[in-house]
This record gives sequence, structure tokens and C-alpha cells, in this order.
Amino acid sequence: MTAHAAFVIHSRPYSETSQLVDVFTREQGRQSLIAKGSRRPRSALKGLLQPFVPLDIRFSGRSELKTLLKAEATAPAIRLTGTALYSGLYLNELIFYLLETHTPFDEVFDAYYQTLTSLASGVGIEPCLRHFEFYLLNILGYGVDFTLDADSGQAVKPDAWYQYQSESGFMQLAKPEPGAYAGEHLYALAELDLTRPDVLVSAKRFSRQALAPYLGGRALRSRALFIKGKRGSRSE
Repeated sequence: MTAHAAFVIHSRPYSETSQLVDVFTREQGRQSLIAKGSRRPRSALKGLLQPFVPLDIRFSGRSELKTLLKAEATAPAIRLTGTALYSGLYLNELIFYLLETHTPFDEVFDAYYQTLTSLASGVGIEPCLRHFEFYLLNILGYGVDFTLDADSGQAVKPDAWYQYQSESGFMQLAKPEPGAYAGEHLYALAELDLTRPDVLVSAKRFSRQALAPYLGGRALRSRALFIKGKRGSRSE
């Protein structure tokens, strides 16, 4: 039975002793598994089926829900704390909601692994997340041309202002409006140059707008947890 490099992205109890586990594998994409007996005190799986633990797993079955046969850690858990932890959970939600099951996304798996490692290393969290979001949008075919006016077909003007139309692209405005994008920012986004704070703000706004149609209006739990955590820290 072939072993698959994997990460757990979501899990929930199933019956008294088992779990339903969603994993992201390098070779087989996203899979839904039943981990029988994994909640028993002496289960070899107990403690392994957690987010951010690099795993080798084996599973079998012909139905949509397959059976986990074996799992072993291939490296220590990637340690995420504070904002980096919420960011890692956010990545898991993107994988869970945006990637089709049973479809290999080996390049996305590698980018996901690298992004988790970067978050753990303490690099700038916002640029790290924006890079992954932009990459994911492009891989899934949802990316846009930041340097082309989608309405006129002409090159974006650095000194003009633009609005983003979902699934179409950027269109020039007669005058600046709330939420508009400066043309010079769009050229920076095209190069993934997120060194300027104002460009980074534009990148975050674009990511949220571009991803929203594919998230189906879902309220992401990671964002709610992050907001709750910030409120809790202020009250201490």
C-alpha cells in the first residue's frame, strides 16, 4: 500500500472512539478518511491526527469516505503560535473549501508546506499569506492581469485609479472611490512586491474580493477565532 505525504486540515469525532479526518495529500489531493478507534487511549493514532504535523499515511477504500490504515509523523509538528496559528488554520480552510477532493495538487502541497514553515520562522505574516493566496488563485485559474484594464484592453496607468470586478479584472475609474486601487499599486501586485505597507493593504483587499465568490459566502472560523483571541488579549 502506497504511503502518501499528508497534513490533517480538519477533523471531528465520529462515534465513541473514531474520527472523521480531512487530509491534504501531496499525491492524491484532499481526502476524507475515517480513523477507526483513533480516540481510544491506547490508539497508535492518538495525538498524530493534528494540524501541522507532517505525516506519511496509508488508506484504502473505493467509496468517497476511505479508511485510514496507518499514519506516522515524518518530522516534528510545525510549531505555530499566536497570529501564526490563526494564519495556519486559515490556510487549512482555504485548502478545505477551494480544492476539489481526489485531485492531485502537488505544487500547492509544496507551497502550503513552505508557507507553514515560513509562518513558524517568524517572517512577516501578511506578505506570507498574500503570496500563498495569489499563488492559489493562479493555480486554480482565478488569477487576473494586474497590468491590463479589463474594460479597454489598454495597459493600466500608474497614476490612475481602478476598481476590481469579480472574475473580470480591473477597470479604470473617472475619479478615486472608496476601495479603489492605485494603478501603481497594481503594478507592484503584478510583481508581488509587498514591501510597501500601502501596497500590502491593497493586496489584502484584493485577496478577499477575489476569493469571496469561491468561498460561497462562508464565514471562516479562523477569522472568528483570531478576532476572539484579540478581544481576549485586550481584556487581560
